[in-house]
Amino acid sequence: MLDEKQVKKWIYYFGYGKEDAQGDPSILGNKGYGLARMSSLGFPIPPGFTIITEGCSYYGQQGPTSAIWDQVVAALKGLEEATGKHFGAGPFPLLLSVRSGAKTSMPGMMDTLLNLGLNDATTELLGHATQDFRFAYDSYRRFIEMYGSLIMGIDYHLFVAVMERMQTVEQAHDAAGLSLDALHTVIDGYKKIILDHTGTTYPQDPFEQLKKAIAAIFASWNSPRAVTYRRLNHIEDQRGTAVTIQAMVFGNRGVDSLTGVLFTRNPSTGARSLFGEYLINAQGEELVSGLVTPRQVTKEGREAIQDPQEALEEKYPVVFSELSGLAMALEHHFAEMQDIEYTVEQGKVWLLQARNGKRSASAAVKIAVDMMQEGKIDACEVLKRIDYEQIERLLHPTLDADQTIEVLTQGLPAAPGVVSGAIAFTPEEVEHLSKNEHVILVREETSPDDIGSMAMAVGILTTKGGMTAHAAVVARGMGKPCVCGAQAITIDRQSSTLVIGQTKMKRGSYLTINGTTGEVIKGKVATVRPKPFPEFVTFMGLVDQSKRMEVRANAETVQDATVALSFGIAGIGLCRTEHMFFHADRMCLFRKMILTSCKAARADILTELKVVQKSDFIALFQILDGLPITVRLLDPPLHEFLPSQDIAELALQVGLPLDEVTKRMAQLAEVNPMLGNRGVRLAITFPEIYVMQLEALFEAALAVKQVALEIMLPLVFDAKEVVLLKKIIEEVYQKTAPQIRYKVGIMIELPRAALQAAILAPLVDFFSIGTNDLTQTTLGISRDDGAKFLDCYQQKGLLQADPFVTLDQEGVGELIQMAVARGRSANPNLKIGVCGEHGGDPASIAFFDSIGIDYISCSPYRVPIAKLAAAKVVAGH
Repeated sequence: MLDEKQVKKWIYYFGYGKEDAQGDPSILGNKGYGLARMSSLGFPIPPGFTIITEGCSYYGQQGPTSAIWDQVVAALKGLEEATGKHFGAGPFPLLLSVRSGAKTSMPGMMDTLLNLGLNDATTELLGHATQDFRFAYDSYRRFIEMYGSLIMGIDYHLFVAVMERMQTVEQAHDAAGLSLDALHTVIDGYKKIILDHTGTTYPQDPFEQLKKAIAAIFASWNSPRAVTYRRLNHIEDQRGTAVTIQAMVFGNRGVDSLTGVLFTRNPSTGARSLFGEYLINAQGEELVSGLVTPRQVTKEGREAIQDPQEALEEKYPVVFSELSGLAMALEHHFAEMQDIEYTVEQGKVWLLQARNGKRSASAAVKIAVDMMQEGKIDACEVLKRIDYEQIERLLHPTLDADQTIEVLTQGLPAAPGVVSGAIAFTPEEVEHLSKNEHVILVREETSPDDIGSMAMAVGILTTKGGMTAHAAVVARGMGKPCVCGAQAITIDRQSSTLVIGQTKMKRGSYLTINGTTGEVIKGKVATVRPKPFPEFVTFMGLVDQSKRMEVRANAETVQDATVALSFGIAGIGLCRTEHMFFHADRMCLFRKMILTSCKAARADILTELKVVQKSDFIALFQILDGLPITVRLLDPPLHEFLPSQDIAELALQVGLPLDEVTKRMAQLAEVNPMLGNRGVRLAITFPEIYVMQLEALFEAALAVKQVALEIMLPLVFDAKEVVLLKKIIEEVYQKTAPQIRYKVGIMIELPRAALQAAILAPLVDFFSIGTNDLTQTTLGISRDDGAKFLDCYQQKGLLQADPFVTLDQEGVGELIQMAVARGRSANPNLKIGVCGEHGGDPASIAFFDSIGIDYISCSPYRVPIAKLAAAKVVAGH
């Protein structure tokens, strides 16, 4: 019988005549898959091989056993033959890059090691082979720096401090300016750091280096930052990360060598133009780390940020031309905007990675729509590419132009959006301050270990790095505003102070960043909601063409209705009439009505309230211009309108004796108001309140030309309630406005109502599923108190999601499905909608579509998300 190592294929080759079947990202990881695809298409990539993702869990369980290691050693021999170099030996030593790569791209979250294979002996061999000892020792110090940090766990900044001191001594602008003697001194300093902190040194044996590097990269899959990133981005754990091992190519071999990142379209704006950065005589980690501010790839990009340094397009036109052609060919093949890492070694262009690029929300919409119009993708693919969080981000505020602001400095516009927050310099400060206020994380540069604090912060500001640095890439992925490379800023860590010229700002001071322009602004600023841009309008047009369900809005003010109409609603699905009394002057009048025990006096106050309610209804009817509006009559128990404290102050406000107010409040008090005197029960115990609302409704309808009025009764559980209420409605209607048309419906928000749907349906024109109360009454969980324990339920796997956010399909969903089926069987013309919070939740919307719901209603700013969810369901079919 064959053992596992004889039959299990752990290694896939690419780039040197030993091409394997390409596999897919779940096997090779995103990086390995991209390299295999590029290799098969003939793109210039350094040869190498990938250890599959399954190796991650195997390594975790078995360690570096021969099952994988034997195949790695065999693959190295093939790599030696393909390159003419020798791993750990001369005359030309083979050096390796060892990189992570999961199925889903996780930029910067897992480890990468470059220049592996260098030691004291092979560094000398490399210097002789290339006739460039400065290059050899520069590569060696890079290797020690990365190995000491990633494999041995030494603080990276200790190595950086050694480099910075030497640059000061040598008066060098950057590492490229250090002499060979200076590099020897730096390497000695690095060796001392490792010895002081570990009591040992790094392995001189290249094979031992490789073993430890593979193990470390597999282990980085479960590092806190990687786990946090997956949680924040809702990435299932998958199989783990693959490990890709490639022959090194060098961007640090002189002025004809460079490294860079290139996007085939602008990841911030979506513009159809190349966007990227590069560093001369450097390696890729310098660019990604943000320690160095790079140059722009294009002349257009350089001019946009007024960078005096020559763009790649200007300084190396031949390289730029070749790189542009390769980039466009990749985008054409993948039909997606590509994020490409490249190295130029002595004029030779090499591609190190290509993946679908992270982008801002506005860029995502523009790129998808543009590609559809270019004929690269169809409308269905456009819908698939835009996610709900991106739409939500598009509705985030922008800077209000009608104000005076104090711009402190200008950085690079790394991720769009405007946000104000308190300054925090460390992850600990972010965690502390963010409990009470918005926080902006301010760092010299961010590292993958900052992922948790970046998630808690509302924005990120760095003093170093470019628009492809770690901070920029992660911020764009999170949808958070980010400004990078604000070089005029100094961070005084001892005093926790940010210094810009003569301005000093302590930790906790408020700052604003504009990630769209790169401006750093003093204090808080006013913001406004952005106006839809042309591609967004086109996108929402596609959404409207694709969806089956109508989308309405929950609104009871002209302001909310105006916002909702701008998103193309089909009407108002829930107008909560009690919200119309929340203004201070109206609330005082409403409270007086509640507290007045005399029925005649109460009638006089109701007459006053009818005037304001009628005025509100007229305004809504006019702005809707004939679109349907579902008006829910008063729902909450009356005592909820009364304050629980300061009864004496309340008595003064309403002009009633204190003892009368105290007595009345005691009469209205309820032990369990959620199941108390509310909804249609108010019409039975205080019919005059509903009569007032109905009069206001019908009189307002008479005053407006076009009205599609739908009157909704809340918290119904029995047909006799409906019959009684319909009688009251009809009496008011006949007295007030017999010439207009209206519809009557009920909310299905009690289990009994769902069970009685066949009896209730013939009495009404529509059902509206109130999923908030239906969830409460089905699960026996108060929405207000559930937050105290529902998180614990999810952590223990007892619930997959908060049932007040995503519908419980097995329980509450079963009741809804029953109500739909029974209701329609008894009344085929019955229209059924959903007006609870679940009407804006994509997962719940998919369920509503599957059971034939006619429309969903949600808060105004959730309308585009609800529409997209409804369209995605159809596109998925």
